[in-house]
Amino acid sequence: MRFQTPLIPATLIRRYKRFLADVRLDDGREVTAHCANPGKMIGLNMPGLKIWVEPNDDPKRKLNYSWRLASLDDGSMVGIDTSLPNKLVDEGLAKKLVKPLADYPDVRREVPYGDKSRVDFLLQGVGKPDVYLEIKNAHLRRTDDWAEFPDSVTARGARHMDELAEMVAQGHRAVVLFVVQHTGCNRFRVSGDLDTNYAAAFEAARAVGVEVLVYDTTIDTETVVLGKEIPLGSTLQA
Repeated sequence: MRFQTPLIPATLIRRYKRFLADVRLDDGREVTAHCANPGKMIGLNMPGLKIWVEPNDDPKRKLNYSWRLASLDDGSMVGIDTSLPNKLVDEGLAKKLVKPLADYPDVRREVPYGDKSRVDFLLQGVGKPDVYLEIKNAHLRRTDDWAEFPDSVTARGARHMDELAEMVAQGHRAVVLFVVQHTGCNRFRVSGDLDTNYAAAFEAARAVGVEVLVYDTTIDTETVVLGKEIPLGSTLQA
């Protein structure tokens, strides 16, 4: 995925009201940027953080800047937009980059299923079980090179795991794919200490056959691209 307009550097002043951030551009101007991230953004919301914003001149948008990336002191790049992983996986499926799902020719997005939910992707192929595929964004890093999910309590995420488990019970395949938008991470685990209910739903779903995939990303100020599969570790316990 290539950014529509060149990103420009800025410094984070504060992030507030979940979807807003005040930032200082390199020319000294202070502006408000849209922050497409409803999570707590642990480790990514500190004043003084070097970030990258995307300008726009769309008259239909209330804000002229969107916060896209963060640059950490160790050189890691982090994607902020939690809606981006769906686009990355869409591209990855089209290019057959997700090997365990590469033999499904028919891919549909946002298909109704479960309890008034929509699955991110439904994959189908002649003579194959349907695949219900949910995508999750992960950019939390607290220790070493571990990426973690979630970074805050997510009742919606737990419900998705329950619904994927139900698809398995009905004879389908069900997969949750975590996209790690943090170039400093080479492993992944569920942060059960931050959300015990999600961790329980995750483990219960795995126990009945829900598959788990984790892919990293390559990130720079021009593009974010789905990368390679990385290992899943044991769930952190509270």
